[in-house]
Amino acid sequence: MKKLALLSVYDKTGIVEFAKELEARDFEVISTGGTLKKLLANGIKATAVDDITNFKEMLDGRVKTLHPRIHAGILAKRDNKIHMQQLSDENIQPIDLVCVNLYPFKATIEKPDVTDDEAIENIDIGGPSMLRAAAKNSQDVIVLTDVHDYDEYLKRYDDDNLDQQFHRHLAAKVFRSTAAYDALIAKYLTKEEFPDKLTMTYEKVEAMRYGENSHQQAAYYKQAIPEKYSLANAKQLHGKTLSYNNIRDADAALRVIAEFPDDPAVVALKHMNPCGIGTAKTLLDAWQEAFDADPISIFGGIIVLNREVDLKTAQKMHEIFLEIVIAPSFTDEAYDVLAKKKNIRLITLPFGPVDQNGHDEVSVLGGMLVQNRDLLHETPNNFKVVSKVQPSKQQLKALAFGQNAVKHVKSNAIVVTTGTKTLGVGAGQMNRIDSTKIAIDKAQSKDGYDNAIMASDAFFPMDDCVEFAGKHGIKAIVEPGGSIKDQASIDKANELGVALVFSGKRHFKH
Repeated sequence: MKKLALLSVYDKTGIVEFAKELEARDFEVISTGGTLKKLLANGIKATAVDDITNFKEMLDGRVKTLHPRIHAGILAKRDNKIHMQQLSDENIQPIDLVCVNLYPFKATIEKPDVTDDEAIENIDIGGPSMLRAAAKNSQDVIVLTDVHDYDEYLKRYDDDNLDQQFHRHLAAKVFRSTAAYDALIAKYLTKEEFPDKLTMTYEKVEAMRYGENSHQQAAYYKQAIPEKYSLANAKQLHGKTLSYNNIRDADAALRVIAEFPDDPAVVALKHMNPCGIGTAKTLLDAWQEAFDADPISIFGGIIVLNREVDLKTAQKMHEIFLEIVIAPSFTDEAYDVLAKKKNIRLITLPFGPVDQNGHDEVSVLGGMLVQNRDLLHETPNNFKVVSKVQPSKQQLKALAFGQNAVKHVKSNAIVVTTGTKTLGVGAGQMNRIDSTKIAIDKAQSKDGYDNAIMASDAFFPMDDCVEFAGKHGIKAIVEPGGSIKDQASIDKANELGVALVFSGKRHFKH
Protein backbone atom coordinates (compact mmCIF):
# COMPACT_ATOMS: atom_id res chain seq x y z
CA MET A 1 0.00 0.00 0.00
CA LYS A 2 1.28 3.45 -0.87
CA LYS A 3 2.06 5.92 1.85
CA LEU A 4 -0.42 8.74 2.21
CA ALA A 5 0.54 12.42 2.34
CA LEU A 6 -1.97 15.15 3.17
CA LEU A 7 -1.04 18.55 1.70
CA SER A 8 -3.13 21.59 2.59
CA VAL A 9 -1.26 24.90 2.59
CA TYR A 10 -2.06 28.59 2.41
CA ASP A 11 1.52 29.48 1.45
CA LYS A 12 1.97 27.39 -1.68
CA THR A 13 5.66 28.17 -2.16
CA GLY A 14 7.35 25.00 -3.43
CA ILE A 15 4.29 22.81 -2.87
CA VAL A 16 4.04 21.58 -6.47
CA GLU A 17 7.71 20.60 -6.55
CA PHE A 18 7.39 18.91 -3.16
CA ALA A 19 4.31 16.96 -4.25
CA LYS A 20 6.12 15.76 -7.37
CA GLU A 21 9.00 14.54 -5.23
CA LEU A 22 6.56 12.70 -2.97
CA GLU A 23 4.91 11.03 -5.95
CA ALA A 24 8.35 9.95 -7.17
CA ARG A 25 8.83 8.24 -3.79
CA ASP A 26 5.57 6.35 -4.16
CA PHE A 27 3.36 8.58 -1.99
CA GLU A 28 -0.30 9.08 -2.74
CA VAL A 29 -1.29 12.72 -2.24
CA ILE A 30 -4.59 13.93 -0.80
CA SER A 31 -5.43 17.59 -0.64
CA THR A 32 -8.04 20.33 -0.20
CA GLY A 33 -9.33 23.57 -1.71
CA GLY A 34 -6.84 25.82 -3.43
CA THR A 35 -3.95 23.44 -2.80
CA LEU A 36 -5.80 20.65 -4.60
CA LYS A 37 -6.56 22.90 -7.57
CA LYS A 38 -2.91 23.95 -7.86
CA LEU A 39 -1.65 20.38 -7.66
CA LEU A 40 -4.13 19.09 -10.25
CA ALA A 41 -3.33 21.99 -12.57
CA ASN A 42 0.33 20.99 -12.44
CA GLY A 43 -0.18 17.32 -13.20
CA ILE A 44 -0.20 15.91 -9.66
CA LYS A 45 -2.59 12.99 -9.22
CA ALA A 46 -4.03 14.32 -5.99
CA THR A 47 -7.18 12.98 -4.36
CA ALA A 48 -9.70 15.36 -2.83
CA VAL A 49 -10.26 15.03 0.92
CA ASP A 50 -13.98 14.84 0.07
CA ASP A 51 -13.34 11.49 -1.58
CA ILE A 52 -11.67 10.21 1.58
CA THR A 53 -14.30 11.48 4.00
CA ASN A 54 -17.32 11.03 1.71
CA PHE A 55 -18.43 14.39 3.08
CA LYS A 56 -18.46 17.62 1.09
CA GLU A 57 -16.91 20.83 2.33
CA MET A 58 -19.43 23.03 4.07
CA LEU A 59 -19.79 26.43 5.76
CA ASP A 60 -17.71 28.18 3.07
CA GLY A 61 -14.85 25.77 3.61
CA ARG A 62 -14.79 26.10 7.40
CA VAL A 63 -15.42 22.36 7.68
CA LYS A 64 -13.51 20.00 5.40
CA THR A 65 -10.73 18.17 7.26
CA LEU A 66 -12.47 18.08 10.66
CA HIS A 67 -13.54 14.47 10.17
CA PRO A 68 -12.77 11.12 11.87
CA ARG A 69 -11.48 9.58 8.61
CA ILE A 70 -8.77 12.26 8.54
CA HIS A 71 -7.93 12.55 12.22
CA ALA A 72 -8.07 8.80 12.87
CA GLY A 73 -5.65 8.29 9.98
CA ILE A 74 -3.28 10.81 11.56
CA LEU A 75 -3.63 9.83 15.24
CA ALA A 76 -3.56 6.03 15.04
CA LYS A 77 -0.46 4.60 16.74
CA ARG A 78 1.14 2.16 14.35
CA ASP A 79 2.42 -0.14 17.10
CA ASN A 80 -1.01 -0.35 18.75
CA LYS A 81 -2.85 -3.38 17.41
CA ILE A 82 -6.23 -2.14 18.59
CA HIS A 83 -5.74 1.21 16.81
CA MET A 84 -4.73 -0.48 13.59
CA GLN A 85 -7.57 -2.97 13.76
CA GLN A 86 -10.05 -0.13 14.23
CA LEU A 87 -8.66 1.62 11.14
CA SER A 88 -9.01 -1.60 9.20
CA ASP A 89 -12.58 -2.12 10.39
CA GLU A 90 -13.52 1.38 9.20
CA ASN A 91 -11.48 1.09 6.00
CA ILE A 92 -9.37 4.11 6.99
CA GLN A 93 -5.87 4.40 5.58
CA PRO A 94 -3.13 5.75 7.87
CA ILE A 95 -1.81 9.19 6.92
CA ASP A 96 1.99 9.17 7.05
CA LEU A 97 2.80 12.79 6.26
CA VAL A 98 0.94 16.01 7.04
CA CYS A 99 2.07 19.21 5.32
CA VAL A 100 0.03 22.22 6.47
CA ASN A 101 0.53 25.94 6.93
CA LEU A 102 -2.09 28.32 8.19
CA TYR A 103 -4.35 31.17 7.15
CA PRO A 104 -2.45 34.48 7.29
CA PHE A 105 -3.84 35.86 10.55
CA LYS A 106 -0.72 37.94 11.21
CA ALA A 107 -0.70 39.53 7.74
CA THR A 108 -4.42 40.19 8.05
CA ILE A 109 -4.27 42.09 11.35
CA GLU A 110 -1.27 44.11 10.12
CA LYS A 111 -3.51 45.76 7.53
CA PRO A 112 -4.30 49.32 8.67
CA ASP A 113 -7.99 49.03 7.80
CA VAL A 114 -8.63 45.46 8.99
CA THR A 115 -12.07 44.75 10.44
CA ASP A 116 -12.87 42.30 13.22
CA ASP A 117 -14.89 40.18 10.80
CA GLU A 118 -11.93 39.94 8.42
CA ALA A 119 -9.52 39.09 11.23
CA ILE A 120 -11.76 36.41 12.71
CA GLU A 121 -12.38 34.86 9.28
CA ASN A 122 -8.61 34.36 9.02
CA ILE A 123 -8.41 32.31 12.20
CA ASP A 124 -7.52 28.82 10.98
CA ILE A 125 -9.23 25.90 12.73
CA GLY A 126 -8.74 22.80 10.63
CA GLY A 127 -5.07 23.52 9.95
CA PRO A 128 -3.96 23.73 13.59
CA SER A 129 -6.08 20.67 14.38
CA MET A 130 -4.28 18.57 11.77
CA LEU A 131 -0.88 19.92 12.78
CA ARG A 132 -1.44 19.25 16.46
CA ALA A 133 -2.75 15.74 15.75
CA ALA A 134 0.26 14.90 13.59
CA ALA A 135 2.67 16.45 16.11
CA LYS A 136 1.08 14.46 18.94
CA ASN A 137 1.63 11.27 16.92
CA SER A 138 5.03 12.37 15.65
CA GLN A 139 6.64 9.02 16.37
CA ASP A 140 4.64 7.69 13.40
CA VAL A 141 3.79 10.76 11.32
CA ILE A 142 5.99 13.33 9.61
CA VAL A 143 4.57 16.82 10.13
CA LEU A 144 5.74 19.82 8.09
CA THR A 145 4.61 23.41 8.56
CA ASP A 146 7.72 25.26 7.31
CA VAL A 147 8.46 25.34 3.57
CA HIS A 148 12.17 25.37 4.43
CA ASP A 149 11.88 21.83 5.81
CA TYR A 150 10.71 20.22 2.57
CA ASP A 151 14.20 19.63 1.14
CA GLU A 152 15.66 18.35 4.40
CA TYR A 153 12.82 15.85 4.75
CA LEU A 154 13.36 14.54 1.23
CA LYS A 155 17.10 14.21 1.77
CA ARG A 156 16.61 12.36 5.03
CA TYR A 157 14.00 10.13 3.38
CA ASP A 158 16.46 9.20 0.63
CA ASP A 159 19.25 8.65 3.16
CA ASP A 160 16.99 6.51 5.40
CA ASN A 161 17.71 9.00 8.18
CA LEU A 162 14.21 9.80 9.48
CA ASP A 163 15.10 9.11 13.09
CA GLN A 164 12.93 9.92 16.09
CA GLN A 165 15.04 12.96 16.90
CA PHE A 166 14.04 14.49 13.56
CA HIS A 167 10.38 13.54 14.11
CA ARG A 168 10.48 15.22 17.52
CA HIS A 169 12.21 18.30 16.09
CA LEU A 170 9.39 18.74 13.57
CA ALA A 171 6.73 18.17 16.23
CA ALA A 172 8.25 20.79 18.52
CA LYS A 173 8.37 23.24 15.61
CA VAL A 174 4.66 22.66 15.01
CA PHE A 175 3.70 23.33 18.61
CA ARG A 176 5.82 26.50 18.65
CA SER A 177 4.10 27.61 15.47
CA THR A 178 0.57 26.91 16.67
CA ALA A 179 1.33 28.45 20.06
CA ALA A 180 2.60 31.62 18.36
CA TYR A 181 -0.44 31.65 16.09
CA ASP A 182 -2.79 31.37 19.05
CA ALA A 183 -0.83 34.00 20.99
CA LEU A 184 -1.38 36.53 18.20
CA ILE A 185 -5.09 35.74 18.16
CA ALA A 186 -5.29 36.06 21.94
CA LYS A 187 -3.47 39.39 21.87
CA TYR A 188 -5.75 40.72 19.13
CA LEU A 189 -8.90 39.74 21.01
CA THR A 190 -7.77 40.64 24.55
CA LYS A 191 -8.89 44.01 25.87
CA GLU A 192 -7.54 43.74 29.44
CA GLU A 193 -4.23 45.50 29.97
CA PHE A 194 -2.96 42.83 32.37
CA PRO A 195 -4.89 39.58 31.72
CA ASP A 196 -4.69 36.56 34.02
CA LYS A 197 -2.84 34.59 31.35
CA LEU A 198 -0.20 36.54 29.43
CA THR A 199 0.49 35.09 25.99
CA MET A 200 3.37 36.55 24.00
CA THR A 201 5.17 35.50 20.87
CA TYR A 202 8.47 36.57 19.37
CA GLU A 203 10.35 35.66 16.21
CA LYS A 204 14.06 34.98 16.08
CA VAL A 205 16.05 37.63 14.27
CA GLU A 206 19.45 36.04 14.71
CA ALA A 207 21.71 34.03 16.97
CA MET A 208 24.30 36.29 18.55
CA ARG A 209 28.01 35.64 18.97
CA TYR A 210 27.53 36.06 22.71
CA GLY A 211 25.35 37.89 25.21
CA GLU A 212 26.13 40.56 27.77
CA ASN A 213 29.51 38.88 28.31
CA SER A 214 31.55 36.54 26.13
CA HIS A 215 30.74 33.43 28.21
CA GLN A 216 26.96 33.95 27.80
CA GLN A 217 25.01 32.64 24.83
CA ALA A 218 22.25 34.82 23.40
CA ALA A 219 19.79 35.38 20.56
CA TYR A 220 17.81 38.39 19.37
CA TYR A 221 14.03 38.11 19.01
CA LYS A 222 11.49 40.62 17.82
CA GLN A 223 7.76 40.91 18.42
CA ALA A 224 5.71 39.01 15.87
CA ILE A 225 4.24 42.39 14.89
CA PRO A 226 7.11 44.82 15.59
CA GLU A 227 6.52 48.34 16.79
CA LYS A 228 7.07 50.89 14.03
CA TYR A 229 9.51 52.97 16.07
CA SER A 230 11.92 50.26 17.17
CA LEU A 231 15.15 48.53 16.23
CA ALA A 232 13.03 45.65 14.94
CA ASN A 233 12.00 47.94 12.06
CA ALA A 234 15.48 49.35 11.50
CA LYS A 235 17.62 48.91 8.40
CA GLN A 236 21.35 48.51 8.86
CA LEU A 237 23.22 50.17 6.02
CA HIS A 238 26.81 49.55 7.06
CA GLY A 239 29.01 47.79 9.60
CA LYS A 240 29.13 44.52 11.47
CA THR A 241 26.21 42.88 13.23
CA LEU A 242 24.89 44.50 16.39
CA SER A 243 25.87 42.85 19.65
CA TYR A 244 23.62 42.17 22.64
CA ASN A 245 24.85 45.29 24.43
CA ASN A 246 24.62 47.37 21.23
CA ILE A 247 20.93 46.51 20.90
CA ARG A 248 20.15 47.38 24.51
CA ASP A 249 22.03 50.67 24.30
CA ALA A 250 20.50 51.60 20.96
CA ASP A 251 17.03 50.88 22.29
CA ALA A 252 17.69 53.10 25.31
CA ALA A 253 18.95 55.92 23.07
CA LEU A 254 15.84 55.72 20.88
CA ARG A 255 13.66 56.13 23.96
CA VAL A 256 15.62 59.21 25.04
CA ILE A 257 15.51 61.06 21.73
CA ALA A 258 11.75 60.51 21.44
CA GLU A 259 11.44 63.08 24.26
CA PHE A 260 12.78 65.86 21.98
CA PRO A 261 10.92 65.76 18.64
CA ASP A 262 10.43 69.47 18.03
CA ASP A 263 14.00 70.59 17.29
CA PRO A 264 17.05 68.89 15.80
CA ALA A 265 18.36 66.69 18.61
CA VAL A 266 21.29 64.39 19.22
CA VAL A 267 21.64 61.80 21.98
CA ALA A 268 24.93 60.18 22.90
CA LEU A 269 24.57 57.12 25.09
CA LYS A 270 26.91 54.74 26.90
CA HIS A 271 25.98 51.74 29.04
CA MET A 272 22.25 52.49 29.06
CA ASN A 273 22.71 56.10 30.24
CA PRO A 274 22.77 59.27 28.15
CA CYS A 275 26.16 60.93 28.42
CA GLY A 276 25.09 63.86 26.26
CA ILE A 277 21.82 65.30 24.97
CA GLY A 278 21.82 68.34 22.73
CA THR A 279 19.13 70.31 20.90
CA ALA A 280 19.57 73.30 18.59
CA LYS A 281 18.27 74.97 15.46
CA THR A 282 20.57 72.86 13.26
CA LEU A 283 21.68 69.25 13.51
CA LEU A 284 25.32 70.28 13.44
CA ASP A 285 24.83 72.54 16.44
CA ALA A 286 22.84 69.85 18.25
CA TRP A 287 25.73 67.43 17.65
CA GLN A 288 28.16 69.93 19.12
CA GLU A 289 25.96 70.41 22.18
CA ALA A 290 25.80 66.65 22.77
CA PHE A 291 29.54 66.28 22.20
CA ASP A 292 30.43 69.15 24.54
CA ALA A 293 28.27 67.62 27.27
CA ASP A 294 30.82 64.83 27.79
CA PRO A 295 33.61 64.64 25.17
CA ILE A 296 35.25 61.78 27.06
CA SER A 297 32.29 59.43 27.50
CA ILE A 298 30.99 59.94 23.97
CA PHE A 299 34.01 58.04 22.63
CA GLY A 300 32.76 54.63 21.45
CA GLY A 301 29.19 55.66 22.12
CA ILE A 302 25.82 55.15 20.46
CA ILE A 303 24.57 58.25 18.65
CA VAL A 304 20.95 58.88 17.66
CA LEU A 305 19.96 61.92 15.60
CA ASN A 306 16.33 62.83 14.87
CA ARG A 307 16.98 64.50 11.51
CA GLU A 308 18.64 63.37 8.28
CA VAL A 309 22.41 63.37 8.74
CA ASP A 310 24.06 65.95 6.50
CA LEU A 311 27.65 66.17 5.30
CA LYS A 312 28.88 68.71 7.88
CA THR A 313 27.47 66.73 10.81
CA ALA A 314 28.90 63.52 9.40
CA GLN A 315 32.34 65.10 9.07
CA LYS A 316 32.26 66.11 12.72
CA MET A 317 31.16 62.65 13.85
CA HIS A 318 33.84 61.05 11.70
CA GLU A 319 36.51 62.73 13.82
CA ILE A 320 35.96 60.34 16.73
CA PHE A 321 35.31 56.63 17.20
CA LEU A 322 31.61 55.81 17.41
CA GLU A 323 29.98 52.38 17.65
CA ILE A 324 26.57 53.14 16.13
CA VAL A 325 24.87 56.04 14.40
CA ILE A 326 21.07 55.90 14.04
CA ALA A 327 19.04 58.45 12.11
CA PRO A 328 15.94 58.67 9.92
CA SER A 329 18.27 58.88 6.90
CA PHE A 330 21.72 59.92 5.67
CA THR A 331 22.53 62.07 2.67
CA ASP A 332 24.72 60.25 0.16
CA GLU A 333 27.66 62.49 1.03
CA ALA A 334 27.18 61.93 4.77
CA TYR A 335 26.98 58.17 4.30
CA ASP A 336 30.17 58.13 2.22
CA VAL A 337 32.07 59.98 4.94
CA LEU A 338 30.87 57.80 7.83
CA ALA A 339 31.18 54.51 5.93
CA LYS A 340 34.92 55.05 5.51
CA LYS A 341 35.22 53.40 8.91
CA LYS A 342 34.65 49.69 8.44
CA ASN A 343 33.21 48.83 11.83
CA ILE A 344 30.83 51.73 12.47
CA ARG A 345 27.18 50.67 12.27
CA LEU A 346 24.95 53.01 10.28
CA ILE A 347 21.24 52.41 10.84
CA THR A 348 18.02 54.03 9.66
CA LEU A 349 14.50 53.59 10.96
CA PRO A 350 11.17 55.40 10.70
CA PHE A 351 11.19 57.99 13.48
CA GLY A 352 7.99 58.60 15.39
CA PRO A 353 6.47 58.46 18.86
CA VAL A 354 6.94 55.51 21.16
CA ASP A 355 3.87 53.26 21.09
CA GLN A 356 1.49 54.67 23.69
CA ASN A 357 -0.11 51.25 24.20
CA GLY A 358 3.14 49.36 24.52
CA HIS A 359 4.44 47.65 27.63
CA ASP A 360 7.88 47.02 29.04
CA GLU A 361 8.73 43.53 30.24
CA VAL A 362 11.59 42.71 32.61
CA SER A 363 12.60 39.16 33.44
CA VAL A 364 13.14 38.12 37.04
CA LEU A 365 14.05 34.69 38.34
CA GLY A 366 11.01 32.52 37.73
CA GLY A 367 8.84 35.25 36.30
CA MET A 368 8.41 38.56 34.56
CA LEU A 369 7.34 42.07 35.48
CA VAL A 370 5.13 43.96 33.03
CA GLN A 371 4.25 47.64 33.18
CA ASN A 372 2.97 50.31 30.86
CA ARG A 373 5.64 52.75 29.76
CA ASP A 374 6.72 55.95 31.45
CA LEU A 375 5.61 58.22 28.61
CA LEU A 376 4.74 61.20 30.79
CA HIS A 377 6.31 64.17 29.01
CA GLU A 378 7.05 66.88 31.56
CA THR A 379 6.06 70.48 30.87
CA PRO A 380 6.14 73.54 33.13
CA ASN A 381 2.35 73.28 33.36
CA ASN A 382 2.90 70.26 35.64
CA PHE A 383 5.16 72.13 38.04
CA LYS A 384 4.51 73.68 41.44
CA VAL A 385 6.92 76.32 42.70
CA VAL A 386 7.49 75.70 46.43
CA SER A 387 10.31 78.19 47.10
CA LYS A 388 10.17 81.92 47.67
CA VAL A 389 12.36 82.50 44.61
CA GLN A 390 10.34 82.16 41.40
CA PRO A 391 12.02 80.52 38.40
CA SER A 392 12.27 82.51 35.19
CA LYS A 393 10.56 81.37 32.00
CA GLN A 394 13.93 80.23 30.68
CA GLN A 395 14.58 78.28 33.86
CA LEU A 396 11.15 76.63 33.67
CA LYS A 397 11.91 75.52 30.13
CA ALA A 398 15.26 74.14 31.27
CA LEU A 399 13.63 72.38 34.24
CA ALA A 400 11.25 70.58 31.88
CA PHE A 401 14.17 69.61 29.65
CA GLY A 402 15.95 68.27 32.73
CA GLN A 403 13.01 66.18 33.87
CA ASN A 404 12.55 64.68 30.42
CA ALA A 405 16.24 63.79 30.35
CA VAL A 406 16.61 62.48 33.90
CA LYS A 407 13.77 59.97 33.45
CA HIS A 408 16.08 58.02 31.12
CA VAL A 409 19.01 57.91 33.56
CA LYS A 410 19.49 54.97 35.91
CA SER A 411 18.35 55.77 39.45
CA ASN A 412 19.46 57.43 41.62
CA ALA A 413 19.59 59.99 38.83
CA ILE A 414 20.60 63.65 38.66
CA VAL A 415 20.98 65.78 35.53
CA VAL A 416 22.48 69.25 35.28
CA THR A 417 21.45 71.08 32.12
CA THR A 418 21.06 74.45 30.45
CA GLY A 419 17.83 73.44 28.72
CA THR A 420 19.50 72.82 25.36
CA LYS A 421 22.20 70.42 26.47
CA THR A 422 23.15 68.27 29.42
CA LEU A 423 26.22 69.38 31.32
CA GLY A 424 26.51 66.61 33.88
CA VAL A 425 24.83 63.29 34.57
CA GLY A 426 24.96 61.41 37.85
CA ALA A 427 23.63 57.89 37.39
CA GLY A 428 23.00 54.71 39.31
CA GLN A 429 24.40 55.65 42.70
CA MET A 430 23.19 54.05 45.90
CA ASN A 431 22.43 57.45 47.42
CA ARG A 432 21.22 60.67 45.85
CA ILE A 433 23.91 62.98 47.20
CA ASP A 434 26.61 60.99 45.40
CA SER A 435 24.69 61.30 42.11
CA THR A 436 24.37 65.03 42.77
CA LYS A 437 28.09 65.41 43.38
CA ILE A 438 28.97 63.46 40.22
CA ALA A 439 26.61 65.47 38.02
CA ILE A 440 27.74 68.84 39.36
CA ASP A 441 31.41 67.88 39.23
CA LYS A 442 31.03 66.99 35.54
CA ALA A 443 29.07 70.14 34.82
CA GLN A 444 31.13 72.82 36.54
CA SER A 445 33.80 73.11 33.84
CA LYS A 446 31.31 73.36 30.96
CA ASP A 447 30.15 76.44 29.09
CA GLY A 448 26.72 77.46 30.28
CA TYR A 449 27.09 76.27 33.87
CA ASP A 450 26.30 79.77 35.14
CA ASN A 451 22.74 79.29 33.85
CA ALA A 452 22.39 75.62 34.73
CA ILE A 453 19.51 73.95 36.54
CA MET A 454 19.40 70.56 38.26
CA ALA A 455 16.79 67.82 37.86
CA SER A 456 16.22 64.78 40.05
CA ASP A 457 14.25 61.65 39.14
CA ALA A 458 12.93 61.23 42.70
CA PHE A 459 12.50 63.26 45.86
CA PHE A 460 15.35 64.40 48.09
CA PRO A 461 15.21 62.42 51.35
CA MET A 462 16.99 65.28 53.13
CA ASP A 463 18.27 68.74 52.32
CA ASP A 464 21.89 67.79 51.49
CA CYS A 465 21.35 67.70 47.69
CA VAL A 466 19.76 71.15 47.64
CA GLU A 467 22.54 72.47 49.87
CA PHE A 468 25.32 71.02 47.71
CA ALA A 469 23.72 72.29 44.51
CA GLY A 470 23.01 75.76 45.90
CA LYS A 471 26.54 76.16 47.24
CA HIS A 472 27.91 75.15 43.81
CA GLY A 473 26.03 77.76 41.80
CA ILE A 474 22.81 75.97 40.82
CA LYS A 475 19.98 78.52 40.81
CA ALA A 476 16.95 76.30 40.06
CA ILE A 477 16.06 72.70 40.91
CA VAL A 478 13.21 70.38 39.95
CA GLU A 479 12.28 67.24 41.85
CA PRO A 480 9.04 65.29 42.32
CA GLY A 481 8.56 66.11 45.99
CA GLY A 482 6.76 63.72 48.31
CA SER A 483 9.38 63.20 51.01
CA ILE A 484 8.45 63.54 54.67
CA LYS A 485 11.38 65.95 54.78
CA ASP A 486 10.29 68.11 51.84
CA GLN A 487 10.13 71.15 54.09
CA ALA A 488 13.82 70.81 54.93
CA SER A 489 14.67 71.01 51.22
CA ILE A 490 12.32 73.97 50.77
CA ASP A 491 13.89 75.79 53.72
CA LYS A 492 17.38 75.14 52.38
CA ALA A 493 16.40 76.44 48.94
CA ASN A 494 15.01 79.60 50.52
CA GLU A 495 18.16 80.02 52.61
CA LEU A 496 20.39 79.76 49.52
CA GLY A 497 18.16 81.72 47.13
CA VAL A 498 17.43 78.73 44.91
CA ALA A 499 14.18 78.29 42.98
CA LEU A 500 12.74 74.89 43.94
CA VAL A 501 10.01 73.29 41.84
CA PHE A 502 8.04 70.10 42.50
CA SER A 503 6.99 68.15 39.41
CA GLY A 504 4.73 65.76 41.33
CA LYS A 505 5.84 62.71 39.34
CA ARG A 506 8.69 60.32 40.10
CA HIS A 507 10.72 58.79 37.24
CA PHE A 508 12.65 55.85 38.70
CA LYS A 509 14.55 53.81 36.13
CA HIS A 510 16.03 50.65 37.58
